[in-house]
Amino acid sequence: MLRFRVWIPLFLIVMAVPWSSEGTPRSQWAEEAREARTPASAPLPTAARAALPETTSPSGQDFGAEARLLYRVVTCARDTPLPANLDAKLVEKHCQWLLPRMEAYRRQYLARAKPFFAKVLPPGLPRTVVYPFGGGDLLSALTTYPDALEITTLSLELAGDPRRINTMDSKRLRASLAFFRHTIIGLLAQNDSTSESLQATQRGDLPGQLNFFLVGLAVHRYEPVSLRYFRIEPDGSLRYLAQEEIQGLEAKTARRRHGKWTPPDFSEAFANSELTFRPRGGANAPLRIHRHIAANLADNFLRHDRSVLKYLEREGRVTAMTKAASYCLWNPAFSRMRKYLLANMEFMISDSTGIPPAIAKKAGFIQKTYGSFKGSFLDTSEEYNEQFRALWTEQPHRRLAFRYGYLDSGKTFHLLVTRRAPRRSR
Repeated sequence: MLRFRVWIPLFLIVMAVPWSSEGTPRSQWAEEAREARTPASAPLPTAARAALPETTSPSGQDFGAEARLLYRVVTCARDTPLPANLDAKLVEKHCQWLLPRMEAYRRQYLARAKPFFAKVLPPGLPRTVVYPFGGGDLLSALTTYPDALEITTLSLELAGDPRRINTMDSKRLRASLAFFRHTIIGLLAQNDSTSESLQATQRGDLPGQLNFFLVGLAVHRYEPVSLRYFRIEPDGSLRYLAQEEIQGLEAKTARRRHGKWTPPDFSEAFANSELTFRPRGGANAPLRIHRHIAANLADNFLRHDRSVLKYLEREGRVTAMTKAASYCLWNPAFSRMRKYLLANMEFMISDSTGIPPAIAKKAGFIQKTYGSFKGSFLDTSEEYNEQFRALWTEQPHRRLAFRYGYLDSGKTFHLLVTRRAPRRSR
């Protein structure tokens, strides 16, 4: 399939930590003391805040109006009128392309995935979800964990500036919507985005990652309520940016999170977003939260700045997922992120880019396979390939009717459940 030619493991390009012949890092990082997860002075970062009244929302400039306008234009919420400055014919042409593809995702993909996950997910899971290397993929997070109250996605990509829609003329609108269709098609058709498409979302008049989030909401029939941007303090708490802080950062173009990554053309203020949402028409429904954090998750970055890990640790026990993640969790250069997951997650759904079997078993997890696995989609550690092949071989074949992340080297579907082993009673 020619489409796969564009999958590039860009997360790995600048990571200089070598692999040993055994697939382990040549030097192990020292264990750092864990701090208390919920200091009394911390703002509520957990899913509990989703059930609070809107009046208790955090401080900071709210771009909810812009989020709702983008939602109307980009995801075609036709029950909301368009402002006069936006060409209704251009938007309608866009909708004629997008709406059938969103419906196809519901009919062809979600109809298969939803009953599968309903059977696979055990009761009592944490309703806080962490999705590393997740790009703009709120769509898959809501597909995988439909009951999640709080979802955090982490990737190199920045959320984006929502304000340009307010002054967009017809020429820019036409070009922007065409570009958006070009970048979103992989997510809707293959349930994944290519590295090149994710890079492309960092430039242009429409905030690419934010619009991906809004499409995820629309497919699952949610609507945005508020949108705020934040930075993560050294202790892991969140500081929501006020209007004057955003204005102060206007001249500071967002920094690269990766040496080979396309630099964004918007302010650093719009890196990390918090989007609250609820079912469409459910004015009295409790709010849910999606946070996106733009960060390089490699060890050499997390060692220098531990704020992201401290934020994640403050989230407490979590449910996790990852897919199409360039096998970063196989790579010793991402050992800190992997160690965080093993210490804090109860349950994880992934493709083969999840936790390698020997590492998972040593940390007290058991794994269950679905579909088939012959080898990794990208050329990577043969040791871990052998472990995964053995894992799939020793378990009975369990049918998987939909693609989840990468195909394997034989172009077949596969999925992995990793869950904490039950504690033995004494």
